[in-house]
Amino acid sequence: MSELLTGDGRTHVNSGLMRESLVSKKLIAETDKKEVRRMVPDVNMVSIGGQSIMDRGRDAILPIVDEIAKLKESHKMVVGVGGGARARHTLSIGLGLGLPIGGLARIVGGVEENNRDILQFLLAPHGGITFVKDHFQDLQLFLNNGMIPICIGQPPYHFWEPPSIEGGRLPDNGPDVGLFLMAEVIGVESVIYVKDVDGIYTDNPKKNPEAKFLAEVSAKELLEGDYPDLPVERELLRTLENARTIKSIRVINGLEAGNLQAALEGKPVGTLVYSSRYEK
Repeated sequence: MSELLTGDGRTHVNSGLMRESLVSKKLIAETDKKEVRRMVPDVNMVSIGGQSIMDRGRDAILPIVDEIAKLKESHKMVVGVGGGARARHTLSIGLGLGLPIGGLARIVGGVEENNRDILQFLLAPHGGITFVKDHFQDLQLFLNNGMIPICIGQPPYHFWEPPSIEGGRLPDNGPDVGLFLMAEVIGVESVIYVKDVDGIYTDNPKKNPEAKFLAEVSAKELLEGDYPDLPVERELLRTLENARTIKSIRVINGLEAGNLQAALEGKPVGTLVYSSRYEK
């Protein structure tokens, strides 16, 4: 705990971090003891899949839009979205041009803005507005005035995207991770990923009918299981394991009516993925 010291005509800040190395393992461990204050503990982050929802067109998008509009009065939401097929085409071109990972991460964000704008236009009659990182401090103002902030998922690393842990040259930090990082920073109540599958399976259920459904699973187990195909990014699982405010996420099927409402109400729909550092 820091305290002010006086007595020699000057004011000093006596801190446990004073004269310490900020890369010391012992010091870092000592900073992991207190709870983090949540900025918006009554808000839900809802991630709309780019490929799984947006690329399917009106039949998938409009029911989700209608459900969000219906639920806005009872649940505060920030809506995020990925790039889908257009992001994949952009990455393919960038790879062909030999762009570094940081360059690839930068151009993908521009593609996601298209999907964000589609959702914003559709939700505009219900208070949908564009939400960018420069307006984090205005978030509660927007929400308290009945607005639905809509943002892109790609994290704002741009050229500072770190090299891939998985290998290859695709950025590990995609829209799933970006929206989770935002949720972690502002301290939301829940994070819901709206996909086109019922949740997480041991394999892709569309290709392998023997794939086992996982109603609840830890992020650590999914990482150690090395499953061949997942509906969320593996870096999201690593990030969840290290998070301080967000202790779990939920993956649901957005093509089934009522699933989003059930998830917002805390009902056991889809798959709950939790950090092994905390109790479920």
